[in-house]
Amino acid sequence: MSLDKQRLKNALWGIFISDAMSMPAHWYYKRDYIKEGFDGAITGYNDAPHPHPESFMVGGGYFPNIRKAKEIGRPYDILHEHLRFYNTNYNHADIRLSVHSGEHANPMPILNERYHYHHGLKSGDNTLGANLMRVLMRSITKTKEYNQEHFINEFTTYMTTPGLNKDPYSEIYLRSWFSNYTNGVPPHACAQEQRNVWSIGSSGGAIRPLLLSLASSSVYQALGVALQHQQITHRSDNVSSALTYLVPLLHALLEKKDPLSTIREHASKVHLIKIKGSDLTTTYAKHRGPGNIPHDEMWKIHTEFSNDTLDLDSLLEKYTEDEILGDVFTTGCYPEHSIPVLSYLLYKNKFDFRESILANANAGGDNVHRGILLGMLAGAANDEIPQDLKEGLSDYETINSEINNFIDTIIGS
Repeated sequence: MSLDKQRLKNALWGIFISDAMSMPAHWYYKRDYIKEGFDGAITGYNDAPHPHPESFMVGGGYFPNIRKAKEIGRPYDILHEHLRFYNTNYNHADIRLSVHSGEHANPMPILNERYHYHHGLKSGDNTLGANLMRVLMRSITKTKEYNQEHFINEFTTYMTTPGLNKDPYSEIYLRSWFSNYTNGVPPHACAQEQRNVWSIGSSGGAIRPLLLSLASSSVYQALGVALQHQQITHRSDNVSSALTYLVPLLHALLEKKDPLSTIREHASKVHLIKIKGSDLTTTYAKHRGPGNIPHDEMWKIHTEFSNDTLDLDSLLEKYTEDEILGDVFTTGCYPEHSIPVLSYLLYKNKFDFRESILANANAGGDNVHRGILLGMLAGAANDEIPQDLKEGLSDYETINSEINNFIDTIIGS
């Protein structure tokens, strides 16, 4: 396998640029809110605004086994200065979730208490998801190869050391993982299952595995390594299915194959989920939040696929972008919807790096994790990406150094 060094670097830059660009409008489902809050559209980096019109981050639960953790010498606090946003067994905040609103009718606080998921992050800052990808990159650089035990140690240290994580948004997979960790479960087996927690089947489960696939010498090996790494934090059929599409596509783009014909070919093997985006939203709202839908019904909603495959030309011909983003597919975190959405946005924008990144940011929903995946693919398809987008990142110098060190480690200087 022959991967172009500059394309590799550009794929990595795509992670951090798309993540930071999307962050301010993360989980804005109603795109009118993006137009109202960002002078018509996101055109560059922005601070995370307050309040977030649709946020239900406040009040998320985290209940580690503190007694057991102390007995076995495992740290349990992953929230630190962000503790005030969560319901935990070591926090006594009075959090009232009395409003049912937003895309999924989840319970949320009154408007002034709807803190942004990334409250406090500034223009050009990266989210926790992207920073955990940096943890993986640094781990590989330190050990000169991927070492699962070393990564898990670096991951737990990052999450449990005060002051390292500026991002308040600790996703449910992290809170579930550390709940199991504090109960004495072996670290490699702490991941929650999608069958038990619906949102484990999320696009965020694919971002680190897709990055790790770059360190393998063949697509065949890369897919296996990616799927295994996924299981550390996300035990999900849908994430695995997404990786079987993303890994070969990424590697094909890095081999400088024509982007449009390549994504068309790979997309034709992706089967479409049966439920439409608008029907999914209606079902969630009817139950006043997805947490109230019976497990068996949730499983069917997210795993029943049709015989129809992803035909990108047909999507362009049949639907407007507004119809794609919400009616045909949800812009939420589910890979069965986000894979078609990100593929459509790349194809429609002909893999133009800036236009693809901005289109994803302005699509809202889970634009951060979907955007990280899209950013890697967009970067891999381009020989150059705009320097102003790199330098606009708040941690530009350090990220630049980490990218160079990582690339030198996996393919040599």
